[in-house]
Amino acid sequence: MVKRLMTLGMVAASLGMAQGNISGEITVWSWDIAAKALQATVPSFNKQYPNVKVNIVDLGNQQVYDKGLSGCAAGGTDLPDVYSVENNEAEVFWARFPNCFTDLNTLAPSANAFKGNFPAFKWTELQVGNKTYAMPWDSGPVMMFYRRDLYQKAGVNPDSIETWDDYIAAGKKIVAATGAKVGVIANGTDDEWFRMLANQNGCFYFSNDAKSVTVNKPGCVTALETVKKLIDSGVVMQGGWNEQIQAFKAGKVATSMFGGWYEGTIRSNAPELEGKWGVFRMPAAKKGGVRAANLGGSALALPASSKNKAAAWAFIRHALATTEGQVTMLKEYGLVPSYLPALKDPYVNAASKYWGGQTVWKTILDTLGDVPQARGTQYFQEARQIVVKAQADYVAGRVKSAKEALDNAAKQISSATGLPVAK
Repeated sequence: MVKRLMTLGMVAASLGMAQGNISGEITVWSWDIAAKALQATVPSFNKQYPNVKVNIVDLGNQQVYDKGLSGCAAGGTDLPDVYSVENNEAEVFWARFPNCFTDLNTLAPSANAFKGNFPAFKWTELQVGNKTYAMPWDSGPVMMFYRRDLYQKAGVNPDSIETWDDYIAAGKKIVAATGAKVGVIANGTDDEWFRMLANQNGCFYFSNDAKSVTVNKPGCVTALETVKKLIDSGVVMQGGWNEQIQAFKAGKVATSMFGGWYEGTIRSNAPELEGKWGVFRMPAAKKGGVRAANLGGSALALPASSKNKAAAWAFIRHALATTEGQVTMLKEYGLVPSYLPALKDPYVNAASKYWGGQTVWKTILDTLGDVPQARGTQYFQEARQIVVKAQADYVAGRVKSAKEALDNAAKQISSATGLPVAK
């Protein structure tokens, strides 16, 4: 026991020395709520690293992306010490500028030491071969956010909804009883519903090895068929981000399907609806099928040009790979943790007054382990634009079937990217 205590004391002392040796200044680029969330972790970080000054710079999402690309193209010029990147766009950087960011496995402790503390799907777009270019940050486990009062008025128990066919049947009852729809689909401007449904079916634009186009595979075909079925049934409305917020504030929509981060959007935009909301898992394509998917999520990377990698890496670890860092961002700004140990925190398991006494974060985060992997690749935006049009064409009846629409899309994506269509 004495020997063990001496060993622990030596480890603690060495960590203290290591922390004491880390000093200087670092700059972190991020955007909007994400930047504010990172700022919220600085006080606890400085308790451990008092000699490090952290500058969080909110440039806005597009500016961070654009300045990152131009900085990498210029050989790392004018990049920050810590760089925020969306998972779906991350591979643009690794593929085009493989030397622009630090392989986190070359640092101590290496990124591999944290791998098991995050769900597998969060690493998919952050690793190339044996290299890890970024640490997982927030995630977007998909959830159905619903109005308890409107479901009750229609006599619908969300626990009875297991499949999308069940959802449509329930939606018809809700529309008839309340006039409220059960979803808002951005048909013609985005394909987010298609992506969520395809992901739960184990399908995406590209294969998980990023070597082929898979958007016309059965899981994706089923997803597109379901999107059209939802629209044709009359249980959803069509519209974008702003329309959806206006609709749920006005009680015109009884359900919103989004990543878990949408909890904060609802709560902050409709505080007057406290106690009237709840959550349940997204329906499956068929009974017993997967009821989980992911939409959104980001990571933090460390530019190779950073002059203070030790401090930058310490900040990344504190913000993303500690329960304290992740739960601080969850409490303050609703950023959904990817760090699995954070799921044991009392805050995650606490009942929420706004959500009718439901343990909303436990319900949301319990789906993380069921989310299938999906690969955006460096061609995510090109593929998304093609699929947005393919979905709109199919919904409007300009093509005969979902398979035909996605076969056409697969050929266009293949032509735009040079990747073959999977057989």
